[in-house]
Amino acid sequence: MTNLHNTIEIVLANTGERKQIDQGTTLASLAADFTGRRSSEDNRWPILGALVNNKVEPLQYRVYNPKVIRFIDITDRQGFRIYRNSLCFMLYKAVRDCFPAAVLNIDHSLQNGFYCRIEGEQLPGQLEVCRAVRDRMIALQEENLPFESRTMLLNDAVELVSKENMPKTHHLLEHLKQLYIEMHFLGGTVHKLNGKLAPSTGCITCWDFRQFEDGYLLQCADNEHPDKLSLFQETPKLFAIFREHHRWVDLLHTPTVSDYNRIVRDGGAQHLIHLAEALHEKKYAEIAEQVKESGARMVLLAGPSSSGKTTSCRRLSVQLSVLGYDVNQLSLDDYFLGRDRTPRLPNGEYDFECVEALDIPLLNDHLLALFKGERVEIPTYDFKKGEPFYSGKSLQLGPRSILVVEGIHALNPKLTAQIDESLKFKVYVSALTQLAIDGQNIIHGTDNRLVRRLVRDNNFRGWGAYETLHRWPEVVRGERMHIFPYQENANVMFNSALLYELGVLKVYAEPLLKQVPENCEEYAIAQQLLSFSELVEPIDSKFIPYNSIMREFLGGSSFEY
Repeated sequence: MTNLHNTIEIVLANTGERKQIDQGTTLASLAADFTGRRSSEDNRWPILGALVNNKVEPLQYRVYNPKVIRFIDITDRQGFRIYRNSLCFMLYKAVRDCFPAAVLNIDHSLQNGFYCRIEGEQLPGQLEVCRAVRDRMIALQEENLPFESRTMLLNDAVELVSKENMPKTHHLLEHLKQLYIEMHFLGGTVHKLNGKLAPSTGCITCWDFRQFEDGYLLQCADNEHPDKLSLFQETPKLFAIFREHHRWVDLLHTPTVSDYNRIVRDGGAQHLIHLAEALHEKKYAEIAEQVKESGARMVLLAGPSSSGKTTSCRRLSVQLSVLGYDVNQLSLDDYFLGRDRTPRLPNGEYDFECVEALDIPLLNDHLLALFKGERVEIPTYDFKKGEPFYSGKSLQLGPRSILVVEGIHALNPKLTAQIDESLKFKVYVSALTQLAIDGQNIIHGTDNRLVRRLVRDNNFRGWGAYETLHRWPEVVRGERMHIFPYQENANVMFNSALLYELGVLKVYAEPLLKQVPENCEEYAIAQQLLSFSELVEPIDSKFIPYNSIMREFLGGSSFEY
């Protein structure tokens, strides 16, 4: 008979039921009972973890107090993070098992996967390395080894890592200011992962590891169809930007957070800002020269949310002016349709992310007229009323004029279908790369842009972190559908990430993230963003130039927006 003094009530959010359980019951035990009562259709994908009071926890977690628990699988965005973390740990262990002296570098995400390098002396050829690592990962999956998390004294964790070939991780842990830390284990192999892990390797069933360029591609499952690999298409221009970024951070000796922290602690923050901003200015100047060489009369500039499109438009315009152009700017935001004509989503809400939300015929009519030398009255969009209006603003292009058109859909061929391609020069802007936590833990560009947007929305829209986090999934959905498919259409890509930016943004973002209430699902992503932000040394924003992309998010820009 159950002792009622040792029982607690939990709420199972998946079903809404309330249950009395023994204190100390593991999530794994509750998950087994939960799956046992579901249909085979509902149990198609294994449970990877749970949201416990909206905080992600592994199934080995024990419940001692009343909680609201929601089990998650790979189709949940937090479950997909668990899947990716676990898959990367499997890869790390496979490399260590096959080639103990080699170093695995997971450099960056590439579509729904990761580009990796395996380096070391006396390694066999790339094909042999790939086969050996892939076979070992298959064996690990079949062995169904448990992923384990252990909380230990930080000093013990530092000593443990010091015995491994993990200098970046060791240096990062050495400078943490906490007593205890959660470390991760797989079959005797230790690491510190930035996130939670699945119950076992047998849960990670859909993946691939293959040769790619001069490295390897770790390909992930499609989280909407977890029994299939995510589609992968070659993106040579995007990959070239990643390569350029890695050459740059290697030159500056700042590929990871521990390297960045060392520079800041040694008083090098201002110098780092100067270098990063100089690189941006150099790139804007190079793009302007390419525009001139192309003979184009219109620059189309696009990119996802919080990529710095508006500042890039202004700074590129300055460089074009230096070359003798009369620069005119046009924002696609002014060509939104009135609310009565705006497309709607299946749930009835307005779909502002699709290209059909713009008045495409009117835009093309205006562009055709401008290139004929005619004067055109340009609309201004009133976002509060949801209607365009005419305020007397007009444009006319002369012989030395160039038009810079900025907006998320600028690279979509539908948008300017009536305009001759020879008149266009296309630029794609995004924060494509960022510091890595260490050799195997990256900070995703999407997360970096989300931190930017948190700060901007608070500064200029008065939104708290909850509002931004709540809207973000819909923003990302729109990007995947309407922006990313056209990024390779660009003549040139510009990486707007700045090596120092997380140190500046954390000062503003952390207080906002800590205000996200525990009783909402957005609490989970807030905690995830805090987990890597807290690793980064802060930088005072006073050193940032007034024309920097960072000013678009922080305020204090010399440009008008």
